[in-house]
Amino acid sequence: MARKTQDSNVLHGHRVITGPELRATFEAAGDRDDPVRLRRRVIHGVVLVLLLGLIAGAIITALAIINGHLKLPTTAGSEEPRSVCPTAVFDYAPPEQINLNVLNSTSRPGLARSVADEMLGRKFVVGAVANTEAGYRGVAAVVSGAAGQAAAFTVQRNVPGSDYFQDGRTDASVDLILAGDYKELVAPDRVDQTPGTLSCPRESRRIADDAKWPVIPSAAPTP
Repeated sequence: MARKTQDSNVLHGHRVITGPELRATFEAAGDRDDPVRLRRRVIHGVVLVLLLGLIAGAIITALAIINGHLKLPTTAGSEEPRSVCPTAVFDYAPPEQINLNVLNSTSRPGLARSVADEMLGRKFVVGAVANTEAGYRGVAAVVSGAAGQAAAFTVQRNVPGSDYFQDGRTDASVDLILAGDYKELVAPDRVDQTPGTLSCPRESRRIADDAKWPVIPSAAPTP
C-alpha cells in the first residue's frame, strides 16, 4: 500500500502559516493602520494614471498631425493686410496750409505736372512733382503720416475715388500718387467742404505689387 504524502503546511489537521504569509499579513495591517503610507500610495497611483494619460494624449495628437487630421495654427493670418482706417471726423482745411507732393505712377507723360498746376490753382502748396512706381491700383493714393490726416482729407475731397494710406512720416505733408484709373479732379466749385472722414482702400485695391510702395497703411490707428 502506498504511503500518503504528508503536506508540510498541515500539522495535526491545522494549516501552518508560513513566514512570507505572516509578513504579508503584517504589512497589509500596517498599511491600514498607517494613513500617511496609504495616502502616499494613492497619490503615486493617481500620478501614474495621469502620466499614462498624458503620454497617450501626446501620441494621439502626434498621429493626428502626421496624418493631417489636425493642423497647428500658423502666423499666416497675421501677414494679411488689416483693414485699418482712421475714424476721426476732419474739417476741410485751407489749401494754402497744405504741403502737397504730386507723383505720377502711370505711363501717361506730364500727368503729375498737369495735376500739380491744377492744385496750385486751388492754392495748395505744391512741392515735389515727379514720376514714381507704386504698388497701388485705383484712381489715386493719398498718403500722409498721422499729423497730416486732416490735410489728406482735404486733398481727397479734390480727388474723387482716391484711397488714403498712412505711413510713418512725422510732418503734415501729403503725397498724391496718381494711378491708372485717374481721370480728373473735382471741379473747384463742386468740392465738398463739409466735415467728414478719410476714405480708405477696399481689399481688392489694397495691394498690386508687394515689392513696390505703398502696399498697405503703415502704423495706422485701429478703428
